Amino acid sequence: MTEPPTSPVDRAFEILRVTAAATGMTLSEIARETGLAKSTALRLLTALERNDAVTRIGQHYRLGPLVHELDPIPVSPAYERIRRVLTPFLAHLFEATRATVHLATLHGDEVVYLNKLHGPRPIPSPSRIGGGLPAYCTGVGKAMLAFDEDAAGRVAQGPMVAWTETTLTSPDALAVELGEIRRKKRAVDRAELTPGLYCVAAPVFDGDEEGAGGTRAVAALSASAADESALARLEPLVTRVAAAAGRALGSDR
Repeated sequence: MTEPPTSPVDRAFEILRVTAAATGMTLSEIARETGLAKSTALRLLTALERNDAVTRIGQHYRLGPLVHELDPIPVSPAYERIRRVLTPFLAHLFEATRATVHLATLHGDEVVYLNKLHGPRPIPSPSRIGGGLPAYCTGVGKAMLAFDEDAAGRVAQGPMVAWTETTLTSPDALAVELGEIRRKKRAVDRAELTPGLYCVAAPVFDGDEEGAGGTRAVAALSASAADESALARLEPLVTRVAAAAGRALGSDR
């Protein structure tokens, strides 16, 4: 914009506008795009974050849960079916792992969380039921992108923000990882979105195809941990429950 906004309200709305147009932005990028001093932008971002209007992940900001509540991702009959049929399997995964577990599906280039159950010691996470996060740096997102060539292609063409030191920011690196996920039918998030937050995820197919013949994953289940070494214990539980969930979804016609 040519002139920075003058009133505090105008400045806050301008920050929301530029943040909404990007996958994630640093303080310096927001200050540059809005024409605000970094100190002013930081003060407003702090207030917006306190009120859940923006979420800070590492050094990047994106729209927060309050905005998703005001403008939620449309709930389609397909999403409702997935949530209805698969929530019992999410509950079973929670009971088996006692970890924070997620049920998600793809919405464009992002994942939308259809349900979430918190473990006894919840790990701080930006995921919210009904909210979205980038697919390329979440376990559930990569689990589904591996079986959706069109969505994976769109993600590879867009900006791949480095949320953490381990975020995949190269289309080539993402393609290699998605190939590995197709082979193993499980995905790992190595603190790629949030420092200290790891997870293992598995795709859910609508029936028994198990990804054969170009079948797309319609959902994914995941379990989180604060330590990457815990993923080895969680992996067989997640993949087994996801396979059972797919069979149940295929029977619900």
